[in-house]
Parts: sequence; C-alpha cells; structure tokens
Amino acid sequence: MADFFDDAADVAASEDEEEEFDEDTGEPIPKARKSNGVNMDDSSEEEDDDDDEEAAAAVREGFIVDEDDDEDVDVDAKAARKRERKKRRRQEREQEEELDEEDLDLIGLGAPGERREPENKFKRLKRGHRDNRSASEARGVEDIFSDEEDGDADVGVSRRAGFGLNDEMDDFIEQDEFPDEEGGQLDEDLGVRAPRRGGMPDMNNLKDSGLGEIELEDMMGAFGDGGEYSWALEAEAQMDDGLDPDKPLELHDVFEPSQLEERMLTERDNVIRATDIPERFQLARAPYKDTSNLPEDQAKARNAEEATWIASILFPRKRLDPSLREPFEVALRQVLQFMNVDDFEPAFIFQNRKDYLIHSEQVPTHDGSGYTVKAEKLFTQTDLWDVFEQDLKYRAFAERRDAIQRNVELLKEIETDFQDKVFDELLPDAAQLDDLQDLQDYLNFQYSIQLKDLSISDADKGGQKRSGGNRGFWDKVRSGPAYHLVRAIGLTADQIAKNAEGLGHTAPDDHNETPEKIADSLIRAPDYMTSRSIIDGAKLMMVEEITTSPRMRKFMRQIYYKNLIFDCHRTEKGLKQISEDHPYYEFKYLRNQEVRNFLVEKPELYLRMLKAEADGLVEVRVNLKEERDIRANLEAAIQSDNFSQVADAWNELRREIIHLAMKKMHKLISKGVKDNLKNECENKIAGYCRDAFTTKLDQAPYKPKGMELGTSARVLALSNGAGNRSDAICWAYVSESGAVLENGKFTDLRPGKEEKYIPEGKDIQTLVEVVERRKPDVIAVSGWSTETYRLYQDLKEIVKKYELRGAPYEDPDEDREVADPLEVVIPQDEVARLYWSTPRAETDHPSLPPIARYCVALAHYMQNPLKEYAALKRDIVSVTFDPNQNLLPEDKLRRYLETAMVDIVNLVGVDLNEALTDAGTQNLLPFVCGLGPRKADNLIKAVAANGGEVTNRNDLLGIGDASKRQAVSPKVWHNCASFLYITWEDDPDSDYLDNTRIHPEDYDIARKMAADALELDEEDIKAEQEENGVSGVVRKLVKDEHTDKVNDLVLEQYAEQLETQFSQKKRATLETIRAELQNPYEELRRNFNWLTTDELFTQLTGETRDSLQEGMIVPVSVKRTFPDHIEVKLDCGIDGGISETEYPEEMAAKRIEPRQMWTQHQVIQAKLTFIERKKFTAQLTLREQEMKTPFKRVFDHGRDEWDEQQEELDKKEAQKAAEKGQARHQRVIKHRLFKPFNSVQAIEALKTQGRGDCIIRPSSKGSDHLAVTWKIAEDVYQHIDVLELNKENEFSVGKTLKVGKYTYSDLDELIVFHVQAMAKKVDEMTNDERYQSGTKEATDQWLTTYTEANPKRSMYSFCMRQGYPGYFYLCFKAGQDAPLAWWTVKVIPQGFELKGNRYPDMRALKNGFKLLMQNQTNGARR
Repeated sequence: MADFFDDAADVAASEDEEEEFDEDTGEPIPKARKSNGVNMDDSSEEEDDDDDEEAAAAVREGFIVDEDDDEDVDVDAKAARKRERKKRRRQEREQEEELDEEDLDLIGLGAPGERREPENKFKRLKRGHRDNRSASEARGVEDIFSDEEDGDADVGVSRRAGFGLNDEMDDFIEQDEFPDEEGGQLDEDLGVRAPRRGGMPDMNNLKDSGLGEIELEDMMGAFGDGGEYSWALEAEAQMDDGLDPDKPLELHDVFEPSQLEERMLTERDNVIRATDIPERFQLARAPYKDTSNLPEDQAKARNAEEATWIASILFPRKRLDPSLREPFEVALRQVLQFMNVDDFEPAFIFQNRKDYLIHSEQVPTHDGSGYTVKAEKLFTQTDLWDVFEQDLKYRAFAERRDAIQRNVELLKEIETDFQDKVFDELLPDAAQLDDLQDLQDYLNFQYSIQLKDLSISDADKGGQKRSGGNRGFWDKVRSGPAYHLVRAIGLTADQIAKNAEGLGHTAPDDHNETPEKIADSLIRAPDYMTSRSIIDGAKLMMVEEITTSPRMRKFMRQIYYKNLIFDCHRTEKGLKQISEDHPYYEFKYLRNQEVRNFLVEKPELYLRMLKAEADGLVEVRVNLKEERDIRANLEAAIQSDNFSQVADAWNELRREIIHLAMKKMHKLISKGVKDNLKNECENKIAGYCRDAFTTKLDQAPYKPKGMELGTSARVLALSNGAGNRSDAICWAYVSESGAVLENGKFTDLRPGKEEKYIPEGKDIQTLVEVVERRKPDVIAVSGWSTETYRLYQDLKEIVKKYELRGAPYEDPDEDREVADPLEVVIPQDEVARLYWSTPRAETDHPSLPPIARYCVALAHYMQNPLKEYAALKRDIVSVTFDPNQNLLPEDKLRRYLETAMVDIVNLVGVDLNEALTDAGTQNLLPFVCGLGPRKADNLIKAVAANGGEVTNRNDLLGIGDASKRQAVSPKVWHNCASFLYITWEDDPDSDYLDNTRIHPEDYDIARKMAADALELDEEDIKAEQEENGVSGVVRKLVKDEHTDKVNDLVLEQYAEQLETQFSQKKRATLETIRAELQNPYEELRRNFNWLTTDELFTQLTGETRDSLQEGMIVPVSVKRTFPDHIEVKLDCGIDGGISETEYPEEMAAKRIEPRQMWTQHQVIQAKLTFIERKKFTAQLTLREQEMKTPFKRVFDHGRDEWDEQQEELDKKEAQKAAEKGQARHQRVIKHRLFKPFNSVQAIEALKTQGRGDCIIRPSSKGSDHLAVTWKIAEDVYQHIDVLELNKENEFSVGKTLKVGKYTYSDLDELIVFHVQAMAKKVDEMTNDERYQSGTKEATDQWLTTYTEANPKRSMYSFCMRQGYPGYFYLCFKAGQDAPLAWWTVKVIPQGFELKGNRYPDMRALKNGFKLLMQNQTNGARR
C-alpha cells in the first residue's frame, strides 16, 4: 500500500523538467510525483495535487473567504478540465506500459495457442453463491467492495487469477449496512469460510494459471499439495494470533484503551479504587513522589519548611494583621499535617477540624475585671483549597531541588576538586521554581560533559547501551583558544552579579595588551582563522555565562518585577482588523500598564491581550522603567576603573557583552514574566468562576409557604420555548418526589379584555382546572425569548383573576389552615437549556416533547438546584459563571468548579440509602470527601452486593461480618463518614447520630452531652445502653423531646477538659454537636436565588449591559406606524418606540408621514437612547445628527496609558486609504436575515446560533454582489458570494441570484435550496457512524489505534477539514502496515462530491468511495 497512497509532502521537480501551465490562468501546474511502485488508475498522489490545486483555486477565485470579506465561488469547471487533462495523460501512460501478448506468454500468464480478448477492468459481475467460488479463494478487496451500502446490487470487479496468496487489500473496509434478506448470506460468506493466510498457497488455484495438466502433475509430484505441513502451519497460525485457551479473557482484550479509559476500567483506575487514599488526592499527587513513608523527623522538618514556604505566599494575600503571622504559620503546619499525613480533604478539615483554623486569645477587659476571648478566622474553605494547590507546587519544588542536590553530590564524588560555591550559596536560598530552573540551566551549561559521563555510567550499570554523543558548542568553546580571552576579561559571571547586587565589589584586572592583540595570538585553524572569530566567540561565551548565572538571573528578575511595564502594539494585521467597534480596541494602543493593574483590577484584560497576540493582532511587550540606569549599573559592575587605551578597549568589550547579555536576558525573563502573570490572571478569573458557582449551589430548594426550608415543592412548569407564533405552550406537573405526573400543551392563554371585546383564551379554563386539581405550590415559567415575559404577565393576571391558590398549610400564628395566592416565578434556566435536547433527556422522558422536557428540568431545578448542577457532569463548563471564562483552559476551570461542588455537597450531605436508588442523588456521591467517580461507583456496587441497604455508618467498613463486602477503606471512611447520613428510624440497629453531621469519632462526646443534658447518672446511662444500644441516651433525648436541654450545657468546660486531657481542640465541634442533636442535618444553604433584573434580561434576550447599551446604532423592524410615533422591534426581541420628536429632520421639513416613509416589517437603522430592562422596552431616535455620531465605547485609561499619537496617525492613514478607494453606499435590504455587517461581525453574531443559520450582508465586490455567511459548525463558517443579475437599480436585489453555477430567483429560495440544503448534508455527514468529531490528527490516531487492535482489518472515517469550510476529509488506512491516506469530500446542495463524482447521500458516498478504491487497486495490478 505504500506504493499506492502517498502521504508525504510534494517534492519539487528537477530543474531540467519542462514546466506545464494552466490554459486558463497561465499559472504553472505542479508535476505529479512518480510512483515508486506500480502505477494506479487514480493515484492518491494526483488526488493530493487535485486537492491542493482545488484549495488554491478556491482561495484565488474567492470561494473560501479571506480575512477581509471572503466570498464563495464555484471551481468545478476548472477542476473538471484539469481532471480531463490528467485522465488523458494517464491513458497514454497505460497504453505505453501495457504488456503485449508476447510479454504475457513470456511470464507464463498467456495460454499457448490462445488469444485473450482484453477484459474491461470496470466490468461488473453478479456475486454468486459462495459454493461457486473456489473453496480456498480469499475474499479480496473486490469482494469487500461488492457489498453495496444499500444491499441491492451484488457488484464485483473481475480480477486476475492468482496463486492463492493473500492480497494486502484483503478485508480493506468493514461493511456498513446490509439488508435483512442478505445479512445471513453475507455472514456465511464472511464467517463460515476460514480466512486465507498469507504465505500458504492453495494448489487448486494453479489450474487457472495457464499451466496444462502435465505441468500441474509434475508440480504436484515435486512439491505435493501442501498437506504434509499443515500441522506446522496451524501451530504457526495459533502462535501468530496469540491464542491461549488457558488464558482468561480480560477487558483490554475486548475494549479499546480509549473505551476503558472513558469508563474508568484501566489498571490505573483499579489501583485508585483499591488504594486507601482519597481519590482526588491520588489524581492530584500522581506526578509526584509518595512522601508518606518518610521517617518521622524528616517528615516533621519537611512539614515545617513547607509551612514557611506556603505562608510566604498566602499570608500577604490574606491581608491579616502582621501579629498573626506566627499563629497563621502554626495553623498552616497543622493543616498540612491533616492533608499529608492523615489524608484529610479540605472540606473535611473545614467541617471537622474548625478549631485549628481559628486563632483565639484572651484579651483583658477595659476595667481590668476579667478577660474576653478574641477569635480570628485564619482560613476559609477557599484558603484550604489554595493550601492544597500550593502543597502540590511545593512537592514539585522539593523534588526538583532534591534532584539538583543529588547531581551536585555526584559531581563532588567524581571530581574531588569540585569547588563551585554557587550551589552552596543559592540552592538553600531557592524560594521558587524559577530559582531552581536557573540552577538547573547553570548545571547543564557548566557541567554538561560531566553529566553526560554520569548518564553513560548509569546506563552501563543498568546494562543499557548508550553512545557518548558529541560535545556541545559551548564545550568546544570552553576547551578552545577563545576561552582564554573570556578569562582575560577579569571577572566571572557570578562576580559580576555580586557587584551588581552590591554584595561587595570585585574590580577586574586589565590585561597588558588589548583584546585584539590577544585574539591575534590565539588564532587556531580550522575553527578560529581570524582574530575577529576569537573575539566573537569569547563575547558569545561570556554572554552565555552571564545569562545562565543563577545569581544574575535572580537579580534581574527582581529588577523586572519592580520596574516592568507592559505595552501593547498593534500589528499590521491588527491595524486592519481591530476597528473601533472591535472588542480588542480597548487595548490596541494601550501603554505603560503595571502588573497590579492586571492582577488587582482587570485580569481578563491581560488574558485578552495574550489571546489577541496569539491571533497575530497585537504584540505584548515587556519593558523596563529606568532601563538606562539599570544598564549603567550593570556596566559599572563589569568595568575597571583604570584609565588607559588598553583599559578603554577592555571596557568597551565589556560594555558590548553587557549590552548583548541584557538583550538575551530580556527575552528570557520577559517570557517567564508573561507566563507567570498569565497563570495568576487565570487563577484570578477561575476564582471568580468558583465564587459564582458557589453562589449558584449555595441555595436551598424553593420553599413552599408554610413549609420548612429544604422541603421540595410541587411545581407546575410552563414554557413557550422561542415564543414563535406557531409554538405551543408546553407544561408539566412535577410532584414533590420529582415524578412527572401530568403534562400537556396549551395554544391560547391570553387573558381577555372586555373593554376591547377580546375573549378569554380557550385554554385558560383548562389551566385553571389543572391548578385546582393538582394544587401546585408554585408556577414556574421560562423560555428563551421576550415572549416568555408576556406569558409570565398573562399567568399572573390569570392567577389573580381566578383567585388561584397554592396548597393549604397550617399558619402557626393564626392556628388555622390557610392558602396563599399561587406564586408565578421565572427561575434560572441555564441547566434546563443544557438538558432538554440531550440524549439523557430523551432517555429520562422518551414520551415527552422536547419543550416539555425543558419544563421538567425547570421544575427539578426549583426542587433541588444542587442535584441538577451535579447531573451536568462534564458539561458544567458550558454554564456561564463569568463573561471571561472562555479565556481559561477548560481543565483549570473544571478543577476550580469541582472544589465549589465538593464544598457544598459536603455542607448539605448525602442520604446514602437514597443514593442507592435515585440517580440524581447518586450524582452527588463523587463529590463527597474521600470519594470520587471510581470510589463512589465501588461504594454503590458494594452496598448493592451487601443487600442494598445501609443501617449504620460502620457497615461501610465491613468489619465484624465476613459475608459483607467492604464498601470503603478506613481512611476514605474517615473522610466521608460524617457526610453520608442514614435517615433515622426508631430501629434497634439504627443510630440517631448516623443521621447527623457529627463524625463517628465524636459520638462518645455527643452521648456524654446527651446524658449530661438529661442529668443521668452512670447507672441510668448503662441501663439505657443495655436496652437501646450504645446511643440509647441520645435516643431517649430525642424520643422524650428534650433536645433543647443541650442549650443549658456550658461547652467551654467540655472544651477545656478535652484539650487538657486529650490535647484535642473541640470548641467549634461541640457547637456543631449541640446543633445537630436538636436539628439533624439542618438546611444551611441560603434561600432560593431569584433572578436579578440584569440576569432576567440576559436570559430572555441574550444581551448584556456590554452588548446592548445606549448610544448603539442597531437594526430594528417596523411593527406599526402612527403619525406621532413608530413601534419597532429589536433583534433581541424587546419592543422599541420612536417618538415624533426623534424622526429625521427631513421628514418634519417636508411633512412626510411615517407610513409614507416606512412599511411594516421594514428593517431600518436606529440609535438607542434609553433601555428599560425591567420592562423589556427601549426608546430610539432617527435624527440625522444622532445617527451621524457613531457609538464609541468609553475606556477608563489613566494618564500616559494610551498612545493617542499612534492612534491619530493610524486614523489618518486609514482615511487616506478610504479616499483612494471607491466610495460605497451602505445597502439596506428588506429581509429578516440581512445585517449591515462585515465578515468578522457576521461570525461574531452567528457564534451563539446553530448549524445552518446564516446572515445576508453587503459584499466588498460591489453593489451587484451580496455575501451570505452561514454556520457549518463551532468556529467554522462559510462565506458565499452571490452575484445579482437583472437589478432594477443599484440598491434593489437582483431578480436572478447566482452562486457559482447555481441560480435562484430570490433570497428565500437561495437560503432554502442552497444554504439549508448544504446544512442538511453537513448534518447527515456529522451524524454518520463513520464521522469523527475531532481533528484530522485525532482521526488518523483513531484509525491507527483501530488497525493496531485489528491488524487484519482496515477502516475509513470522515472528519472536518479545518481551514476549508464546506470540505471534509475521508481518511482511510488499508491495514496495520499501510500508510494513512485521505481524500477530500466537498458538500454541495445536492449531496457530496468526491473526486469529481457526485453522490446524493452518505450511503451513496461510501459506496462510491469503495468502487473508486476497487478501480484504483485493479488499475495498480494491471
């Protein structure tokens, strides 16, 4: 196959070859490379060329849009002419290379005395029954391709008879689909007959070889029929296939590695399940060494050092009183002990070790009569996660430092005179990873030869062969004559750094001769032929020594962080693309930005600058304030104080070295500064997202009136979806248990208006009947248009008019049953939007329409927001927590969001027995302390194996009953025990404390407090325990309803005794115990969150305060015209009004009526003057003076922070360019999809739309062109050039619209039959089982993995071709050893196009591909 498919780059033709030119364009045609093997009928080399030429021609002709205004034109005609020319050339080559009869006879393939008629290689034969084949004939590629996708045509291709050897194309592609009537027959063909083995000839095939009977008998007599050695071949086959009947079948024998990894069934996953360490700890610490086995003294010293290291980072951020530094570090040491020794997760520490996070001290009262306790909270939950993150960084830091120390010790062993003090002085003082990296670079630079020797020695000890390698460039310089000149400079890099730092001053000794004379004396052939080469080599070496000096780097890094500023400079590309309405204009000319501006005020600004830099639009530069003074200081550190011509020459050389070193150091440190700042800014925004997610999670379910907080409500949810005129209003009633008991549709719920003779909506009575019958606690309504707000208002009016009331409840104040008016609310719908169209929703509610599923999700959100967010799993990153979260890496965002979920889940707790049966509750288990997806799954399976119910927390350990399976290991149990509660029932086996937040380690304290509250003596306690178990006293306290007596206990006395006798701090824990004994697992979350005005406006319109604000000029659609005002509608759905005073001045002057000026549904441009977000209305103006003033965002720039001079210069240049160009009138077309956008704006507007959505816009090609931009996929858009013919005037739309060779009569026809038709074909492609959603590289990797797992199989797949909208790759691999190859598939309105052939659907496309492969393979065999 390597001969048939070429996957390498094109090689330029030799100079003496004649160059061919395109007849139409005059451009040179690249010559196809010659195949190394047999010529194919339609080689992939030519296909590669065709693809490249097609792509280039497409760009030239405007089919694929450029960055300014790319438009789509057809290239079929030119491509067809090129293919015709190539076809003629191939036919000529085949005629020249075809073997004649004499050649065939010569090689034994022509029968004596028989003249064969040439057989058409494309001849199609019916497939007969398998018995008609030779019994041992192998199914080659022809037979594979004969199985059509539609199953109707049994088509094959004639082949030459061979000698039974397996062809490399055998079993090339798996069958995709087969009709039922042929399935059995084909299975028999594929499965019953044993596959042929390569290298095992079948003598029966020889009778078709042209040999006579006598020759065949002679051959059989000489060689036999092969049966004598069948036993050896069978053994070989068994050995080759790796068959071992005694070996048990394992998962990796059945599933691909990616599938095992996705389902968490790999060996690594099993280790995580079995290891007695919290799952999150195992995953986070996987890259680092295990420190749990360190000796006690080493562990204690490491813990103290780590606490100091982390405190130096976190304490300044806390902004606590400086006097708390020591208590902070003491508490930090204890927290690290909990994490690293006890393996307690942050949430466990916060809930069960609160006393160690608080610093308290006794402060004398003002009158001196006593003391008061002053408490200071040192750590919050977020701080504990920060400690955990810093702990991971310290592990990396310590491992890197230890590795450097080991290398230094080894160098000392092999070199007895090793005297480098740099390591002794700087390694103990290293405080961050940058310092260690500096030392590592210095080590590699100064001692590269010794390190190579050490690595070779280690390889020899391990029995490995390893070459010594060549010396590096700097080693050669160091051992050459140029290094003599380096030493003559008089100072080492470390001495220069010390001089610059002010750590003493070492003056250089000037040589007696100038550098030039010394260089002349050091000339050596062949490396150093001139004195200049000696001097240049010495300068480079000295610059490298200075820039790799750890002390110099540390010194310069400190200078940079104190004096650096950031400047943003636009590139040529940015000059063109970043207009005043572009989001990047905010920093197009930004200057003199200090680090604190980004870290404290606008971290998103810096990340957006870096994103723009990655796109090539700007350049973010790091500059130094007072750079001249810094350079002068460094020059003074290297220069001598002598006065002479020789000294001046040496000082001049030294200044050159410093200048070069500073330039190189600048690049190095600038990159590090930018990367560090990027990481800090990302952490800042990730923290914002975490806080926002915590706010969303920290809300209790909607509380029905008269019920306790945490009670689930009965919800009637309604939605009109997008609110289109034809959309029905779907509804669903969900009970307090979450079950959907009833659903349906309404079509008319508009309240009547008697004064206007408007009758009541026909479905209002049905709604009233449902409410009165079901008695919901609340009506929830939502959608994704402003029509939802109108529905909300209508429902409120219906509730008021018909006096609909919620479920009755007991009013404790009035001591009677009351029922309040039914509440109508608009809840947050972000979870419902992600849920309603997913396969999960379809599985959960297969009989409900999609909008009804949306309603169910709304109801479930109101009943338990935490469960709904947890059910999103990996899709949680699709929820918007911060407008700038798209600037974060997804894995970092997911990690921060997980910490918020862990905190709230452990605050709320999980009902363990409910989790066994309820999928929503089960989704919470992975976030419980100690658990994770793997351990939670293992827990569920273990409990199910133990009977499916847990009555006691200790049952999870499986202690005391050999028949019980352990659900969690001891450390994990210690982490999770208090967060998994078991609903208490008055049963002898159950313990009331298992239904509380009290940890089992504190059960004895709780029992003691209960006994003291009941004032029981030891005999009474013993009696209760004998009768009702160890927690009998607690049971008595609860049963007798005396839990309020625990309020009389003096907890300070308990705390003092525990700390004195057991060295345990429990004061805060005692408060928790007292609260839990009275109200177990009380709801601690805040009340249900209601949407703010801005949040509701964004939810229903999609607009924010930034995207829609006063002063913007927006397109509006005219609804109705009146003499004194116009009613319009904005694209986002809100209603607008234009009063008579805001009409254009010309209308007032000429007394033109609005109805004469505008028609209904006409799209016009208007300027926003006021937005009433609460009422979803706006006021606009059409006054000419206002319309001439463009909208300009106001940026808060300080003094000298904006380069106004460069901005003005660029504007003048742009104005000149515009004046030179042809003036264009702004077109306004009366069509709902027309927008006055350029290509960038169109893409921005389509980002939130779906596939097939499009925007019609003006074209840069003139008034007789339009452009249509439509969305193919995420971040994939195609721009189509539309040529207008038969135009009435310059501003009207042409009566004939042409897109390439396609012609349409109007825009609607073009959208339906061109854009939407192609969108359907893209849908068909992406929904096909052979489609891969990743990149071509990912698809190639998938094909490689598949063929490695199935060495005798071949496979093909489709994927999107990035950079070429509307094109797809057809990637294929003909077996494990075959190269990867690809063809291009083009989407057209009628279907797909592959190698010039058109196919109406995917089935035809795949069949066509197989036929093309057959023809290509047969052509290669000729």
